[in-house]
Amino acid sequence: MADRTEENRAAARAAYLEIPETLRLYALGDMDRKDRPLKVLVAGPGGRIPDESAAVVSQREYDAAVAYFEELEEWRAKAPARVPADGPAESFAPAVKIYHSYPQRALEDPGKQGLRNDHPAPITVGEAAYPSVAHAYRARSVAGPEARAAVVAAESGAKARAVAAEAPRREGWEQVRTAVMARLLRAKFEQHPDLAAVLLATGDATVLYDDADSDFWGDNGGRGRNWTGRLLELVRAELLSGECLVD
Repeated sequence: MADRTEENRAAARAAYLEIPETLRLYALGDMDRKDRPLKVLVAGPGGRIPDESAAVVSQREYDAAVAYFEELEEWRAKAPARVPADGPAESFAPAVKIYHSYPQRALEDPGKQGLRNDHPAPITVGEAAYPSVAHAYRARSVAGPEARAAVVAAESGAKARAVAAEAPRREGWEQVRTAVMARLLRAKFEQHPDLAAVLLATGDATVLYDDADSDFWGDNGGRGRNWTGRLLELVRAELLSGECLVD
């Protein structure tokens, strides 16, 4: 296409015919056109299309094939600058990693550690009060009021997890746990504006949340599903849009 001589077209035809016949269907990677524009281009006006010995290329077909490759090149040139209709796929800010820790008391300036579920930030959901998101999540995961009360009374988020591990799980918990966590995180950042400010300060960064006890909730060096990080990003977006509701 850069130097449109008959010699170069013949070289392109020879290169195309070097492709094993069984693979000549998708050399262009175009599911709609298959390799038709390429076959027409290498055959040239008046030439016979490879693999279609009875078909002769007209000037009109050849011009259409040339236009196909010109448009393809133009599209590729613009592709790096093309932004999807709903914005870029990647964040502008560097990823934020929230390392695993076991906070025992609220700090005056916890920084990003204040985003952890076991950070001592009391929340109220409905008529129930909890010392932290971790306490609330574990209490809601168990069956029976006595087990829930024992979880809520635990001295720390880590101990709440240990108490909950000894109790029967609520039926269907795996199917609702992400929705429960989303609600609890909304409550936390609605009720603690200082921590909401920490979350908002992460901009549009990907949030990587370490959780040594769960590959479901934690990123854990890329091994986990990072659901806590995902939900923190969701709540951050809701805070920005003014739609962070506890209900």
